[in-house]
Amino acid sequence: MKQHIKAIRAFNRFYTDVIGLADQHILHSQYSLPEVRILYEMYYNNAATANQIIGLINIDKGYLSRILLKFEKQKLISKKRSVQDARSVRLTLTAKGRSQFEKLDLSANNQIRQILSNVSTKGHGELVHHMNAIKKILDVKISS
Repeated sequence: MKQHIKAIRAFNRFYTDVIGLADQHILHSQYSLPEVRILYEMYYNNAATANQIIGLINIDKGYLSRILLKFEKQKLISKKRSVQDARSVRLTLTAKGRSQFEKLDLSANNQIRQILSNVSTKGHGELVHHMNAIKKILDVKISS
């Protein structure tokens, strides 16, 4: 088990170096990884409440609250009380928020495209196959 832990941690360090996660900000932007992930969930999964975001990315409620406040001040999101339940607040990306995320998403796609440019076409398929295998193995363990 000790060797497996060491190997997994080594892979994690390797991969975070490959995609630049050791930097404070993602994709040479002003945003941290959790901030980009929140924008992602709001953009692609229509996460419209803080509880939905927490369910999707398992983030601390207080930390999420601080990030959402920052986004609101930057006019990336808007908040609106739910008509059905006044305790619930609906979150929406503003036009500025959508635009900011789309720039980040394009940068992320370009980053992966650049990484893959050094890998053969056959290697692309192998890489995705092995990544899916890792996801499948870890999902079974996490779900149990």
